[in-house]
Amino acid sequence: MRRLTSEELNARGKRNLAIAAALVVFIVLVFGVTVLNLKRNFDARADAIAAGQPVGYAG
Repeated sequence: MRRLTSEELNARGKRNLAIAAALVVFIVLVFGVTVLNLKRNFDARADAIAAGQPVGYAG
């Protein structure tokens, strides 16, 4: 196994940071979409209740 040069170590560190940042952005995006979908479902349920429509659960 050969030793990495300081340039290779710096490049590895930058690559690891870029991957970590991309992963964090993806997680935040998935969380945000989930929260927005939950809000939309709660709003639709409240609208249905206000309109006097029966509200059931899928299952």
